[in-house]
Amino acid sequence: MSDRVIVGAIGGAFGVQGEVRLKSYCADPQAIADYTPLHTEDGRSFAQVVLTGQLKNGFTARMDGVVTKEDADALRNVNLYAERTVMPSLPDDEYYYADLIGLTVVDTGGVTLGTVKNVMDHGAGDLLEVIVPGASDTILLPFTQAAVPTVDLTAKRIVADPPDGLFPSDD
Repeated sequence: MSDRVIVGAIGGAFGVQGEVRLKSYCADPQAIADYTPLHTEDGRSFAQVVLTGQLKNGFTARMDGVVTKEDADALRNVNLYAERTVMPSLPDDEYYYADLIGLTVVDTGGVTLGTVKNVMDHGAGDLLEVIVPGASDTILLPFTQAAVPTVDLTAKRIVADPPDGLFPSDD
C-alpha cells in the first residue's frame, strides 16, 4: 500500500438514502473529495465522492456504489486511501505518516533503537511509537526537530536524539 496514502475513513451511514459520514485526515479537510479515486484496503474503489454537508467531526457524502443505508453501514470504520500521485507534494520537513511506519530508528551514534510501528497525534504534537527489540512495551518518541533531527526516507531510517532515559541503555 506504499503507493497510497490514508486520507480518511467512513464513519457509517448518514440517514437512509445511502449517504455516509466521512472523516477527513487531510490538511484541507474538504480536499478529500479531490483525491479520487479513493480505495479501501480490500481493493474496493470509489471514483466519485461528493461532499453533501458538514458534521461536527467531518462531512456527509455520497460515494458511487453506495446507495442504501445498509451499503453505508457495511463500510463503517473503513479507511480510505488515495494514490500518492494525486496528493500534493510536501515541504521538506513534512511527511505522510505512511512513509514513517517501518523505518529503522537509530541514535546519533548509529546504534539501532527500534522500528516505527505507528505515528500518533494526540493534539500536542506527533509521537512515533517505536518497537524496541527485546522489550514488551513500545516507546513513544516525540516527533520534534530536537528528538528526531533527521528523517532519511531513501535510507529508510530516522536518526533520533531522544531525551535521556527514554530508551533502555546498555551502560
